[in-house]
Amino acid sequence: MSPALPSTAVHLDAALAAEQVRSRMPSLVAAVVRRGEVVWSGARGRTVRAGEDERPSADTQYRIGSITKSLVAALVLLAREDGLVDLAEPVGRYVPDVPFGDATVRSLLAHAGGLPAEPAGSWWERSPGVSYEALAAAHADAQRVLPTGERFHYSNLAYGILGRLVETVRGRGWYADLTERILEPLGMTRTSYDAEGDAAQGYAVEALTGAVVPEPHQDTGAMAPAGQLWSTTGDLARWLTEIADPRVLSPASVTAMVTPQSAGPDDALAATYGLGLQQVADGDRVLVGHGGSMPGFLAGAWVDRASGVGVALLANGAYGLDGRGLVSTLVGTLLAHEPTVADEWLPTAEVPAAVREILGTWHWGHQPFVLSYADGAIRLSADGGRSFTFVPDAPDAWVGTSGYHDGETLRVERRRDGSVSHLDVGTFCYTRVPYDPSAPIPGED
Repeated sequence: MSPALPSTAVHLDAALAAEQVRSRMPSLVAAVVRRGEVVWSGARGRTVRAGEDERPSADTQYRIGSITKSLVAALVLLAREDGLVDLAEPVGRYVPDVPFGDATVRSLLAHAGGLPAEPAGSWWERSPGVSYEALAAAHADAQRVLPTGERFHYSNLAYGILGRLVETVRGRGWYADLTERILEPLGMTRTSYDAEGDAAQGYAVEALTGAVVPEPHQDTGAMAPAGQLWSTTGDLARWLTEIADPRVLSPASVTAMVTPQSAGPDDALAATYGLGLQQVADGDRVLVGHGGSMPGFLAGAWVDRASGVGVALLANGAYGLDGRGLVSTLVGTLLAHEPTVADEWLPTAEVPAAVREILGTWHWGHQPFVLSYADGAIRLSADGGRSFTFVPDAPDAWVGTSGYHDGETLRVERRRDGSVSHLDVGTFCYTRVPYDPSAPIPGED
């Protein structure tokens, strides 16, 4: 993949520069990734560390805050792939004496367990971390703030518990599991538990003067799975590539992570939360990813899975960054100036005989549908209306992959002489003529 054209890069540079000035970030770095390759990166601001006067690089580490949650969620999904976790089971099945043990694993991943937003005690992001045993003891008698499974309520505490879940089922620390299962396979060598090498200092900017005040860095202990990690734009670009085109996680696991599970009532349909990943409407696109913050740091990593274009951005300021707006601008700018070119159409190599005999017009009641075939799948399409895609499952059986019939089985029903009678999809009967009297039409004698 070639770098962004100079005529495109100038617009990306300008957008980054404008946001750094508007938000007063001491330093701000961003990278645009397209189908696995970083096609542009930029940096603004010269206050990376005290006493230095230089811009950050693509290799400069920043704290990524809650983007850590997405990586921990991926560990839980990998544990499910290995048969160690059932998302429908209470977390207490896997972690003895865990607070809120009756909450399902799925509800914790989706921030729908009704748990408090923050753990008890002083603000965990700015305080020395405690052990899991101390965290659990502090919540032995804690109450839910909302009924479990009913509403979205963001909970850092939930992800502290999920980190412990990973440790319990794997028999090792969550970060060790993350390193072996995700960071090393994806080549995320600059993602670490603590700052390593070239790393930014976190700052808050005084509102009235513009002076910077250093923020403390803490090892957050048992709450680390909710926001401890440090990373770079290059490493986050690798993570976004995994979300768009998985090779470490199974496609089914990524689909589960990006499928909406819950949403805040104030967000309506503009933003939903899956299993460790958020989905945000952005015009005709859907951006998938997560934002992050820790004292003195802000971060974002979002990708449009359809185009494979994503943005990672990192800053060492405490507040004020319009991260999602900048991501939208950078993604939109690249696609506007360098649109995705469609793959060439190629003729179908071979059409199986069993497919040829079901091609053509079918009727659901009086409504006509056309059944066509391409790329190994069949599609039932209504004129100007719904369409459903099915992939082969067994002889005369196809499984739906989209729309109302997603996951349902389409069966080709045959007469005694072997000819096709009708199609049945979960009691929906498709016939060659409307309400064919020879087919089992509901309501007909």
